[in-house]
Amino acid sequence: MAERKAFLLRIDPTVLEAVQRWANDDLRSLNAQIEYLLRTSLTETGRLTQPKKPK
Repeated sequence: MAERKAFLLRIDPTVLEAVQRWANDDLRSLNAQIEYLLRTSLTETGRLTQPKKPK
């Protein structure tokens, strides 16, 4: 598993509650949901490329 780095996140309580509800709906932890949303956004905008799978 990839190394994880902890950091403090200041976030509007309303946004946090909405993301928590979404995480619950998707059966993810809040942390996993935030990482999923960031990774999806970064990939869609071309700022994060997925590693190529070996053939």
